[in-house]
Amino acid sequence: MSETTTKMIFSVSAVRVDAHGSLARCKNADITLDTDLAGRLDAFNPAELLMAALAACMIKGIERVTPILKFKLRGVEVRLHGVRQDVPPKMESIDYEIVVDTDENDHRLELLHDNVKKYSTVFNTVAPGTQLRGVLKRAN
Repeated sequence: MSETTTKMIFSVSAVRVDAHGSLARCKNADITLDTDLAGRLDAFNPAELLMAALAACMIKGIERVTPILKFKLRGVEVRLHGVRQDVPPKMESIDYEIVVDTDENDHRLELLHDNVKKYSTVFNTVAPGTQLRGVLKRAN
């Protein structure tokens, strides 16, 4: 018996604007990319963009599972810190802290964190090649 699954398809295009930056497009959205060798402060560089994608995926995963778990929250913040190695160039490690504003108990927080790690596409894509570690905790 074969299992049929529907696969999600994503399309993004990027174009070099000049030596200082590029523009990525998807749906009706544009993101300015820092592709300047000297760097620029008003755009995400590729490593920061990867980390932002990881944070967005974690938050989206939380949005997806909170109704299923009947988990009540007022807000979520994800903080990430990445370390890049030079040879070969790659993200060596990413540490994260997911801060949830909630009154749920510690067991429920652990359950939410388990779901984030298990069902987040970008998390599961990054994890095999990067030392990915972090915590999910209650906001003070």
